[in-house]
Amino acid sequence: MKTAGAILLLSLLSTSCKDFLEENPKDRQTTTNFYTTEENALSAVNAIYAHLNSQSGDTFGGVYFGGFWVTEGLSSDEMINLQSGSPDQDQLATFTQDPNNGTLYEIWKQHYKAISLANVAIAKIPGIQMDETLRTRYINEAKFLRGLLYFNLVRMFGKIPLLTSDVTSTTPSAEEVDVIYTQILADLNDATNLPADQADGRGRATAGAAHALLAKVYLTRKDYDNAIAECEKVIDSGKYELWDNFADIFKIANRGLKEAIFSVGFGTAGNALSFWEVAQVHVRLLPPELSSAGITSNTLGWTAPTQALVDSYDAIDERRDVTVFNRFSETVGGKSYNVPFSRYYFRKYWDVTTPTEFNTSEANIDFPVIRYADVLLMYAEALNEKDRSQEAHDAVNLVRHRANLADLSGLSKDAFRDAVLVERRHELAAEGHRWFDLARTGKLEQLVPLAKPGVTPQAKHYLFPIPQRERDLDPNLPQNDY
Repeated sequence: MKTAGAILLLSLLSTSCKDFLEENPKDRQTTTNFYTTEENALSAVNAIYAHLNSQSGDTFGGVYFGGFWVTEGLSSDEMINLQSGSPDQDQLATFTQDPNNGTLYEIWKQHYKAISLANVAIAKIPGIQMDETLRTRYINEAKFLRGLLYFNLVRMFGKIPLLTSDVTSTTPSAEEVDVIYTQILADLNDATNLPADQADGRGRATAGAAHALLAKVYLTRKDYDNAIAECEKVIDSGKYELWDNFADIFKIANRGLKEAIFSVGFGTAGNALSFWEVAQVHVRLLPPELSSAGITSNTLGWTAPTQALVDSYDAIDERRDVTVFNRFSETVGGKSYNVPFSRYYFRKYWDVTTPTEFNTSEANIDFPVIRYADVLLMYAEALNEKDRSQEAHDAVNLVRHRANLADLSGLSKDAFRDAVLVERRHELAAEGHRWFDLARTGKLEQLVPLAKPGVTPQAKHYLFPIPQRERDLDPNLPQNDY
């Protein structure tokens, strides 16, 4: 891990933000003269957001461009790899990854790049003479993002370097997991002081996002009392509710509304925190048959659902046909289509009601990092662990009602625990949650072979290997059991 510092920030500001950040080039010459104005502070924070999506001159893309959330699906019972000539993806899908896996290296690198940007913002913004309320908000947005990034990393890799300043050692040691979580909780608790509503356009962190992410952290740590408390802060805020129809969540017209708590924006998104990158979801998830039929361009179907995921949906579950399909048989713009596919693919992010999304591989979506249905399911899970059975049933049934499913009732504690995991599978498919859910519940060895016969996760697969390229640079980095 190279030294985190302002040089990285300045280079990213000049390459990743395009028209959104239009700073005078002379303001990028040194760290001394850059961090002097309110506009500089905004640019520093926007650079972190930009690195969640944009390529920033890197062919891999930003944190949520593709590799990260796809890895969490492939390394579970949710997704299979169909991309030829992609051994890294094959390894992840079959639990044969090793420390030289290129996708894991890119995930590590992109997260630490974004953390470096957050560290610079947190270190430099306090010294800028500007509106105090705005200064505090910018710092807390950076802390939210740093907390999110470290939460991703610690769950994937366990003991990792904890870099919290803008100038660090080039060979840091890894910190214990508990120490990492202490920092995550500190950052997110500070972020709960953010405004309740998104400022300066869609896509910024809010108090609700901080409370929702805290709930997920506490649930992961099996601190159910605090998970319940944080979920209730989100629920009782009155800021969020479920869309009546599951498909409405993913429509372009509904970005940032109602159910969205924190999302990463892609493409041309008006006054949102979105830069020049389009998302990779259409290229990766939509079938090649759509391109062959002349409906879309360059949809390649690299990543597909397991047949077990498809078969696990109830026939009347409205989420199934929104999430997966094996035929496109609809009328759009007055033209009827009937295109069969060779297998099932994901269609979740394809908004055929928006012409610019219907016939292109360029997705201008908001990728959902955390949304209200996730909070309700976390709430139900935590309530069940505290033997508050009826409240738990009520919470999960809110999500099931939207899917056109009957209420769950009278389940034992163990049966309810399994039922919530099923609901999460169906509600949050292809949103980057499945490996995390199976890992924190200890279900990898049990559930993955049911979807992928012959694939046998082991105890070591509850963490990923530390990238060897990082260990070659830093002899202080340990290795997980690989």
